[in-house]
Amino acid sequence: MAIAASFEIEYLQYLKPDGKLVGKLPPAVKDAKALLPIFKQMLFLRTFDGKAIALQRTGKLGTYAACLGHEATHVGIGVAMRPEDVFAPSYREYGAQFARGVKPRDVLMYWGGDERGNDYEIPKNDYPWCVPISTQMLMASGAALSFKLRKQKRVAVAVCGDGGSSKTDFYAALNTAGAYTSPLVLCVVNNGWAISVPRSAQTGAETLAQKGLAGGLYCLQVDGNDLIAVLEAMRRATERARKGEGGSVIEFMTYRLHDHTTADDARRYRGEDEVKAAWKKEPFIRLRKFLIDKKLWSEKEEKAWIEECTKKVDEEINAYLNTPVQPVEAMFDYLYAELPEDLQGQRAEALAREGRA
Repeated sequence: MAIAASFEIEYLQYLKPDGKLVGKLPPAVKDAKALLPIFKQMLFLRTFDGKAIALQRTGKLGTYAACLGHEATHVGIGVAMRPEDVFAPSYREYGAQFARGVKPRDVLMYWGGDERGNDYEIPKNDYPWCVPISTQMLMASGAALSFKLRKQKRVAVAVCGDGGSSKTDFYAALNTAGAYTSPLVLCVVNNGWAISVPRSAQTGAETLAQKGLAGGLYCLQVDGNDLIAVLEAMRRATERARKGEGGSVIEFMTYRLHDHTTADDARRYRGEDEVKAAWKKEPFIRLRKFLIDKKLWSEKEEKAWIEECTKKVDEEINAYLNTPVQPVEAMFDYLYAELPEDLQGQRAEALAREGRA
């Protein structure tokens, strides 16, 4: 029997859950010291995430999508990118966005119902948060093609969840990237659940990474709780893209330790034992142990840094809370250059309800 083609999906892991290094450090991390500032970014992110959830619970923020458990994947993706690259997030990749210059107050404004949060001061070329599932993959694919046509050594990076990899938008994006050999990196954060739908009900594919094979893309599966593996995977994908070798699909294996959003109750569909097991493999345990073993970190330093993170996050929260609220007509005035007649009536009605007509 003749074989038309055969494929393998490489799996990357350098730090085991116990913090022990598997083999040598990869090219993305030549010195363990380079991990320290990234680890601190991860701690800042977890501090922010906890505070944001508390804001929502006290009625000072709208529905919020937590990123608890995703810190290594999200921060690693952002750190691996260059300022001139373009990032197309979904709606919880704050770690990548903070690494690229987005302010925490912008995140809070967005979830507080103020679209000005999407108007980042830095980085201006990145896309806004995208709640429709996987449509951002197509946006990034278009950006990547434009980079190729302009002969720019820039990369477009987009992120979706395991459920998002089942959307036609995802397949169209990877197919386009393969057809045009464009510099696109599609990151699939496989946290095991698409809200209440388990990974087992998503697809018959053995891995989500292999979906990129159909488009001729470079494919990897990565331990998404291992920061070193995340950085190495992104290094490979972005370097290939800048050399004109085409796009990639990277599947980051991680776990959502919080509810899907603050409007969700994951206890209705996830078992307690599953969550407890996931906590034993979360990103901080292994990296903290590794850094302490290398005498690069200590409990005393961590306590001091968390206190500093708390102060910084509180400053961002206060900036958000003290931002003047947009008037009700703003939702109409920034929607169209010339407001259609039916919306003019709605605008007038909104003002009348406030007694300002």
